[in-house]
This record gives sequence, structure tokens and C-alpha cells, in this order.
Amino acid sequence: MSFFEALILGLVQGLTEFLPISSSAHVQIAQQLMNLSELSKPQLTAFIATIQLGTELAVVSYFIKDIGRIGSSWLRWSVKPSSKMTSDTKLGWLIIIGTLPVLIFGLAFRDFIENDVRNLWVIAYTLIGFGVLLGLADFFGRKTKSITELNFSHGMAFGLGQALALVPGVSRSGGTITVGLMLGYTRQAAARYSFLLAIPAVLGSGLFQFFASVGDLSQDLLVATVVATIVSGVVGLSVIHYLLKYLQKGSFLPFVIWRVGVGVWLLVMLTSGALTA
Repeated sequence: MSFFEALILGLVQGLTEFLPISSSAHVQIAQQLMNLSELSKPQLTAFIATIQLGTELAVVSYFIKDIGRIGSSWLRWSVKPSSKMTSDTKLGWLIIIGTLPVLIFGLAFRDFIENDVRNLWVIAYTLIGFGVLLGLADFFGRKTKSITELNFSHGMAFGLGQALALVPGVSRSGGTITVGLMLGYTRQAAARYSFLLAIPAVLGSGLFQFFASVGDLSQDLLVATVVATIVSGVVGLSVIHYLLKYLQKGSFLPFVIWRVGVGVWLLVMLTSGALTA
């Protein structure tokens, strides 16, 4: 892998991790287009796991004040429970509850997810199918509820949406935001809770994958990997900021069009033999 190819993958990871278009899909497509055949599967896995740490640190950095406030409120209530929870304590419990589905399904179906559904045919269909679902949810959703109106059943529903994203092409933010819109939350509220919900799940799985595979990183890849990780983090941080700002007035239609367009293009490329699954 050249230095330039590493930077491209870092850029793709940073641009797509927090948009509802599936980072895993776009990184896998980029790998195919660049034909990184000189890398072994363990080396490529280690590289991807490392650059994902950049975006994981980006979301933690962006929401660090929220994390501190929610975490301290939750800890205070846990040490000395009272009948009435503050909104931050409740949000802490909602994040824990919403993390359970991805934890359970991720452990139960790990081999199936990593070996049987991680191919471009699956990605093409999930990009299109869940893109259409996002569009319908955005069009028909009432978009009136704020994040303070979250309840425990809705928190679990968001969590199930996140668990769906274990299948490549669904998109973690796409799955959770779609559920949020279906439940009547505003675009910004759905996106904000989606990002907060991602922190324990994404950081936990990311660190697990990193430590499990970092030994496969070769010395000649080290500098490129570090730079690509920094790029993914800086770009990811910018994407979070501008997406939340955009969603104050903008819709998810551009992302729906992108998902469907990439999915259709991918089907054409696979059918013609220009790409292999």
C-alpha cells in the first residue's frame, strides 16, 4: 500500500463514518478500486482497525463535555439512587440500554458477519434498501420530538437500529437515524443521540479489533497508518460538526440519493465483472 492509498482510505473513513451512507461499504469499495492485493488480509484488517480509531476519538472529542456531564450524573444517581432521574442520568441509562443489542448480536453472530455477509453484493443491496428506508422515514416522520423526550422503549429501538449496522452497507448512523425519524424525532435529535449511542459500542469494538490485529501491521506501513489515522480523525470531527449544523434545516435526501446511486453503480460494476464481490 502506498502512502497516497493510505491517505485515501483515511479520508474515506473520516468522510463516511458519521454520515448515514456506511463507512464500511465505502472503505471496502475503495479497497477494491485500489486493488490492494499486495496486503494480506490480517494486514489490511489491522490497518482498517487502526484508522477507525481516528474517527472513534473524533466522536469522543466532539462530545467530551456531554460525556462528562452524562457520566457524572449517572454515577451520582447509581451511588445514591433517587426516585427522580435528571435528564442526563436518564440519557446515561438510555445509552447503556441502546448499546445492549449491538453487543449481544455482535457477539452471537460475529463469525457470520465477518465471513458470510461482508461482500459487495450484500453492500449494494443494503445501500439501496436502507437508503430507501431512510428516505421514507425522513419524508413521513413527524420530526417533532427532542432528545429529552427519549424513553426506554425508544432507546432500545435505536439500539436495534444500531445492531442492524453490523451488516455492511446498512450504516450505523443510518440505521439509528432511520429509527429515530420513524419514531417522530427531529433530524438533529436523531443524529445527536445516534452519535452518543455510538461512543461505547464503536469505541469498544474498535479497541478490541485494534488490539487483536495491531501485531499484523508491518514496519513499512506504520508511518502511513499513523498519518491516515490522524486524517480520519480530523475529517471525522469536521463531518460531525457540519452534519449537525446542516440538519438544523437540511434533509437527508442528498444521502438517500448518494446511497441509491452508489448501490446501483455497484450492482452494474459487479454484474459486468469490473469488480468482484
